[in-house]
Amino acid sequence: MKQEKFNQFQLIPNWLKNGFMGLLQPVFRVLIALEINPNMFTTVGFFISVLSAYFFARGSLRLGGGLFILSGIFDVIDGQVARATHRVTKFGALYDSALDRYSEVIILFGIAYYFIREDLFLASVAACVALGGSIMVSYVRARAEGLGFSCKVGLMQRPERIVTLGITALIHEYVFIGGVILVALLSNFTAIQRIYHIWAAENGKKSEKLENLNDWGT
Repeated sequence: MKQEKFNQFQLIPNWLKNGFMGLLQPVFRVLIALEINPNMFTTVGFFISVLSAYFFARGSLRLGGGLFILSGIFDVIDGQVARATHRVTKFGALYDSALDRYSEVIILFGIAYYFIREDLFLASVAACVALGGSIMVSYVRARAEGLGFSCKVGLMQRPERIVTLGITALIHEYVFIGGVILVALLSNFTAIQRIYHIWAAENGKKSEKLENLNDWGT
């Protein structure tokens, strides 16, 4: 029972996610009416994340954080537009996932570069650990789904990583360092959490309550 309740816990509650999606509905309607290819939003979001990494690397943390959050909004838009315009394709899903991974690699590389430049050794190590954890969270889900399991559980999924790094960067450098450390710890924990989730599912110990049924990211 404790395990079930723990897997239901989310850093970003559903009411907040739903409220955010509600605010974006007018934007969705306009973009859907324009009939723009969803892959265009994926591409634009990726280039925004590259800009974010650049500003992180040069020490403009607030600008980098704001752009990272903006890139995450484009990540939401592409999926919404694809579903609404019936343009969901296997290539689109692959393209989106691949650019998401490149986006996180580039941004965390930019963050690590800044910390190294500022001689913040432990913070730079945390950025590298966060990078490894972020990749593993996505890899475990992809591998699990390839084996026929659903694997959307976890404390530090992509939306949580974007919000944590973006918001803390907007506040102060020391708060941002704390955010990077939090992502480093919880992203790796989430990868382990997902591995356990699949083990429990295969061994018949999984309740349906373990599944976090949202499709916000990986």
